[in-house]
Amino acid sequence: MKKIILITTVLLGFLSINSCSEEDLGLVNPNTLSPDTFFSTEEQVQSAVNAAYANMQPHSLYGRLVWYMLDNMSQENAGNGQQEADKRTFAEYTYDSTNQFIADYWDSCYRGVNKANFVLNNEDRINEISDAIITPQRKRKFLGEAHFLRAYYYWLLVNRFGDIPKRIDGSTPEGLPRSPKSEIIDLIIEDLQFAAANLLPKAQEQKGRANLGAAQAFLGKVLLYERRYGEALTSFRQMSGYGLETDYFDNFREETEHGIESVFEVEYNINLGTGNKWDNPNQATGANHATFRGQDYGVLNWFNVYPSDDLRNEFEAGDNRFQGSFYVVGDTYNNGNNTFVEGDFAENGGNIRPAAWKKYQNYYKQTSENEESGINAKIIRYSDVLLMMAECENEVGSQSAAVGLINQVRARAGLADLATTLSKDQVFQAIIHERKVELAGEQVRFDDLLRWGLAGSVLPGLSDNRFDASKHILWPIPDNEISTNANIGPADQNPGY
Repeated sequence: MKKIILITTVLLGFLSINSCSEEDLGLVNPNTLSPDTFFSTEEQVQSAVNAAYANMQPHSLYGRLVWYMLDNMSQENAGNGQQEADKRTFAEYTYDSTNQFIADYWDSCYRGVNKANFVLNNEDRINEISDAIITPQRKRKFLGEAHFLRAYYYWLLVNRFGDIPKRIDGSTPEGLPRSPKSEIIDLIIEDLQFAAANLLPKAQEQKGRANLGAAQAFLGKVLLYERRYGEALTSFRQMSGYGLETDYFDNFREETEHGIESVFEVEYNINLGTGNKWDNPNQATGANHATFRGQDYGVLNWFNVYPSDDLRNEFEAGDNRFQGSFYVVGDTYNNGNNTFVEGDFAENGGNIRPAAWKKYQNYYKQTSENEESGINAKIIRYSDVLLMMAECENEVGSQSAAVGLINQVRARAGLADLATTLSKDQVFQAIIHERKVELAGEQVRFDDLLRWGLAGSVLPGLSDNRFDASKHILWPIPDNEISTNANIGPADQNPGY
């Protein structure tokens, strides 16, 4: 099977944040479903874990809005005139606490947390299942997946909102106050340490599931963000079985998903059903197995955004990642049977744009995009890991070792090696450059700028945005959370909102 099928409907009676309906429960009688009777077979445990994956798929997260939010905020995107006003708010930094996309993001992440908690809060019942039904190793690996997924949803939340409620007990009916960001980070690290100790290696795990290497990479990333460079490096070095794709663009084709460079991906497969792709942006119920990335960014289709001048100008001459990331006039598509002409790059207002996005587009094999794309979203690639390792080496190891890691990434791009005699600051500047071009349009740069303390100096000078470092390093707590949570009031709102 190409990808895991995410079964969600049987669990929503336990997992909704605010309310649930009989329709949400699907085929299960809400009067009979309980942890006491539910956790008795491997299939039931696996379906509970599967449900925790599902909230990554809807358009409140990787199905659509995460792309716009982070690519626009990083100014990697430039917006065409037809881009909807609600998407432009992220490019212009004009969103506020009433923003529905931010509310859906918050809601979807917490639903994912609750689904992971449903598994983890029933660890004793899972362990009570006979070892003849589920082996101890598989019990631990299912629990490891739940820990990994809870950590990931909390990572999405804490990076955008800072201090947030810490939900670890799914039985808590009332709203919780905000916990310090440091406590959430501690929980994320604990979850990932458990996952790294119990998940299966990539070669032994079903494609699409969290595995050992994904936990090690994610743990290293969190530790890097915390400036615990030595510990991060240790976690990264424990990874094995990964490498770089020979062809950079293979990271963004549907047929080459889960390759040697893939560490963790959000799964899409339009053959599993897409009928609910516009519905329930945060509940993750029904058939949501499509992403809008192709249609939204597609030069021959909605063409809502295109790569910014600042991003395109960052690429060195001869860097083959440019042609793996963007289309320009004269490029071929549809298996080489068609050629882009100047008119293809015209927005609705008639302006001719210099380039269009190629990453995650289906044009390489067809003439047009649809609302539905089955190309997975890459969350962590091994090239990202190599550059994070280089950053750690530059801080606590040696500059020559850091340059060696950077050069692995540059070699695949067709570029000359950097000198191993670079200073620490020169290596850091090289890392900034390489991450910008290697991971363009992959929702990485905005957080890079924040953690490096560069957002305030870089973003205000790009385009026409209103970035304010005293305000926009965090999103506002959604109004509906403040109005319904007795333990979070207007005084608890993030600064500036």
